[in-house]
Amino acid sequence: MTTEAAVVDLAALGEDFTRDPYPVYAGLRARGPVHRIRMPEGYAAWLIVGHEAGRAALADPRLSKEWRNVSPELGIRQIASGVTMLSSDAPMHTRLRKLVAREFTMRRVEQLAPRVQEITDRLLDEMVPAGRANLVDALSFPLPMAVICELLGVPFLDRDTFRSWSNTALAATDREARMDASAKMTQYLAQLLADKREQPGDDLMSALIHTADEDGDRLSREELLGMAWLLLVAGHETTVNLISNGVLALLAHPAQLAALRADFSLLDGAVEEMLRYEGPLETPTYRFTTEPLEIGGTTIPGGGELVLIALADADRDPVRFPDPDRFDIRRDSRGHLAFGHGIHYCLGAPLARLEARIAIRSLLERCPDLALEAHPAALTWRTGMLIRGPESLPVTW
Repeated sequence: MTTEAAVVDLAALGEDFTRDPYPVYAGLRARGPVHRIRMPEGYAAWLIVGHEAGRAALADPRLSKEWRNVSPELGIRQIASGVTMLSSDAPMHTRLRKLVAREFTMRRVEQLAPRVQEITDRLLDEMVPAGRANLVDALSFPLPMAVICELLGVPFLDRDTFRSWSNTALAATDREARMDASAKMTQYLAQLLADKREQPGDDLMSALIHTADEDGDRLSREELLGMAWLLLVAGHETTVNLISNGVLALLAHPAQLAALRADFSLLDGAVEEMLRYEGPLETPTYRFTTEPLEIGGTTIPGGGELVLIALADADRDPVRFPDPDRFDIRRDSRGHLAFGHGIHYCLGAPLARLEARIAIRSLLERCPDLALEAHPAALTWRTGMLIRGPESLPVTW
């Protein structure tokens, strides 16, 4: 066993790593499941690679999501405000999730399908006549943002400004820029909640503010702020990049695109393969050690060390997915970790899948000769190790 490890400086790899991190992760995986790294964001962390080790770590209670457990020596500050499901462990996490879980059941989400289709059709009506577009701006972003805003009851949200803050807070490598964006978003959300208290509606946010569960449990001010942050940010970011990454994968693999066009019964499996092949999260949000962990002969110390789990690598592990760098919409992609695993498995996964299915099928039907208007290698990808997706996706038809 050892706690000594050479530091792999991912920050020094620059744009090459941001654009295509998979070979780097595969090289690390060949040496073992645990590595000491320096993140592009500048922090020191322990990185877990591979499917088996990653899946186990996602459910390991010794890895805490609570910021009170972070080592002050790391110099990391929390980005999201308030108390959220992503910054709490059981039993607090269990309590918070229970208060919103009923809104995201498969049955409840399927009832949203007609409205998701309406929004998609409207966006495509605006986009299609032009013959070309940046798909991120025209469809991938506005669709999930419109859906989550309607669900929460905030149709008046300044979406462009909010998008800028969210992108900076989650993906910028400049710490001060991230904290500034976070502060502005927090102030905005606090005012949004105050307005909702004064003018409640028939929506999820009003329900969270004004109703309690059967035990009389109610969200505190900090919990409401955290819930607003989580639902608005996580409620659109994952789906934005699922749609963009999925369309890009199809356009880069013409035979797979042709197969899907010929048989849309393959769509559900295609979305799962998109999630596996180029998922919207490269790593999940931070975890901190509460005691030492031994993984694959390496001991990660306790005391609040930062641990990252490479979801992107877990889903390209050949032990779990044969020929993992091949995009194949007929593959059995079950078991991928794109939405996590364990108690923090993504609450919004059914909604993200629904929006992706509707958006991608509608896009392909409306644009039968859809093509990429840039070489894949020329695309600029979002920075940092959390969000995985292109900043823009120029397409033509």
